[in-house]
Amino acid sequence: MTSRLKISSFFDGGNIEVIDATEPDNIRVNIPKDTNSDFFQWFYFRLQGGMGEQCIIRFENAADAAFAEGWDGYQAVASYDREHWFRVPTEYVDGVLVVTHTPEQDSVYYAYFAPYSYERHLDMLAWSASNEDCVTHHIGETAEGRDITMLEISKTQGLAKNIWIIARQHPGETMAEWFMEGLLERLFDESHPVARALLEQCRFYIVPNMNPDGGVHGNLRVNSKGVNLNREWKRATQERSPEVLAVQKKMSETGVDLFLDIHGDETLPVNFVDGCEGVPNFDQRMAEMEAIFEEIFTAVSPDFQNEIGYEKVRYGEETLTVASKWVGNTYRCLSLTLEMPFKDNQNLPDEVVGWSPERSKILGADVLYPIYHVVNSEHMKGD
Repeated sequence: MTSRLKISSFFDGGNIEVIDATEPDNIRVNIPKDTNSDFFQWFYFRLQGGMGEQCIIRFENAADAAFAEGWDGYQAVASYDREHWFRVPTEYVDGVLVVTHTPEQDSVYYAYFAPYSYERHLDMLAWSASNEDCVTHHIGETAEGRDITMLEISKTQGLAKNIWIIARQHPGETMAEWFMEGLLERLFDESHPVARALLEQCRFYIVPNMNPDGGVHGNLRVNSKGVNLNREWKRATQERSPEVLAVQKKMSETGVDLFLDIHGDETLPVNFVDGCEGVPNFDQRMAEMEAIFEEIFTAVSPDFQNEIGYEKVRYGEETLTVASKWVGNTYRCLSLTLEMPFKDNQNLPDEVVGWSPERSKILGADVLYPIYHVVNSEHMKGD
């Protein structure tokens, strides 16, 4: 008997291996490894033929995933139209991730988090370039030849603070590019006073997607060479990490007064930042700017908090291979990694969607408030 169920992932960002899809209540799958790497955790696939039946999907190799501890309390996302994503019942039992869902339509998509496609990325670049305050720059190419595009955004041609923001060094952390979309929409809002003021004072250099190869391949963590870009900043090479090398070269031309690297965290169910304490050049000025950033962000957004985060000296010998640590140490500036959850914000949960693209976009828009306060603090005005 031929199964009426069909699972497919041969599309942008798709990633799954089917073991058995004969019966809807015993669908068995594995998550494939990232390209040229042992990392894995990202999945994204389409299920057809299960409408009206309880589908039980077992991810049998979940215990060996890169961040298996992140499965506890995690709920997978699903969508019928690939626009609205909602959470579906998910359990982690005896090393197996189990999704239980009764689809209301014949075709449904499941993913680790709401995908951000390469086509949407190109759309974002196009509508950004149509704004008179934005210039797009080709700063390099990935190992597979995809463009590395930087957006330069400002209302001034004179002296300005140089604000660098990058996202998706880890391609499976798609909330990072949703964050960027919200940030860009706010920056281009002519009626918003903080956006207008910042564009008069600053020049924004934005790389919305540092790892387009990895995103297309459906990788969680690495580029097409199997390299974790966020461990390359002290040793970037054209062969292994051209994406990092391109950004570093441009930074050396512009200078950096403030840097944000946008990520997602598999385990912690909160939004937080990780600063530069522990790097050789960390000083009181940098510490005070970090404090201002966290205080203002916490004040303006109930989705942000500063009580839960990483240990202050987390990377040991790897410290300066990490983007925010390397940039902060090199340019002696405010330099932060901003993390969002794959799960939900436990301080302000949403049972239907959990942490979502929409909430990521709002946080991206709201990040302009702490940036504004840091830029206008005595610590930066005196530069």
